[in-house]
Amino acid sequence: MFFAAFTSSMIVRQGVTPDWLHFQLPRVMYVSTLVLLASSLTLELARRRFATASDSGSAFTESGRTLVSKGMYWMYVTGALGLLFVLGQMLAWRSLRAQGLYLATNPSSSFFYVFTVTHAIHLLGGICGVAYVLARLRKTNGVARKSGFGAFSIYWHFMDILWVYLLLLLVLRF
Repeated sequence: MFFAAFTSSMIVRQGVTPDWLHFQLPRVMYVSTLVLLASSLTLELARRRFATASDSGSAFTESGRTLVSKGMYWMYVTGALGLLFVLGQMLAWRSLRAQGLYLATNPSSSFFYVFTVTHAIHLLGGICGVAYVLARLRKTNGVARKSGFGAFSIYWHFMDILWVYLLLLLVLRF
């Protein structure tokens, strides 16, 4: 709802005032988008490893442990890609600052920073979710509760979809 409200206010603000500044988005945003989309792929790889191990009841067999360890590997990669995305956002902010565009420079830069910082904060929450899931998996010897892991997966994929939406919005409006 937060992003929908700010999208609406941005569209209205852009339409009623002549002080809207159009600027080029930093290229690193496109690279970091690919990184974030790759993180959804690695999360799915992890989810499938855990599902196969728990569905076959083999979480405690040698082949099950291999599936679990591969799933945990992909969870670590997911978290690392999430951190890499946030790093990419920080580089984008640095690029805009180098151009003299700050939070309070004009309405367009304000909306850019609000959208990207808020999304990065939500993604950091998702990275905490990765850490939580990994801690639970270690505690339960790799047996993932479908409800908790499923909720986390939905959140992570939603953050990816939300970012694609925000990027398209920024590209079309800036």
